[in-house]
Amino acid sequence: MSNQDDMAGMPGMSMTPPAPKGDLKNTTDGAMSSSLTWTTDVTVLFRGWPDDSVPMYVLALFFVFLLAVAVEVLSVSPKHKPGTKTFICTLTQTGVYTFRTALAYLVMLAVMSFNTGILIAAVAGHALGFFIIKVRSHGLQPNVADPKV
Repeated sequence: MSNQDDMAGMPGMSMTPPAPKGDLKNTTDGAMSSSLTWTTDVTVLFRGWPDDSVPMYVLALFFVFLLAVAVEVLSVSPKHKPGTKTFICTLTQTGVYTFRTALAYLVMLAVMSFNTGILIAAVAGHALGFFIIKVRSHGLQPNVADPKV
């Protein structure tokens, strides 16, 4: 006799799992796709958002785009100002790093919706944010002549 048969014969030890509890909305038709899709019927970050509404989907795209830009812009650590205590500067850098990491995780979770539009918005946001950082760090110098080879 197997161990499972012993348990099945015991009172109160049923082999059938208990019925799920809680909110069962979207349990039958709300399965996420594991391949990229292009549709407005997507859940991004929060249940019910953007709720298959085109204006809300566009807002979700814009939100993910801005999150990705913010991640790149915050990737540059604030500089130590002369005369500022090292502890305060380190604490500020730690706070900025923590905030940037939280935003990066939100972008990652949004991309995990497997929606092509959300993926494009995230990549475009990272690209624009990187461009902004590079322009700011190097400055625009349009009149600098390139050396001829």
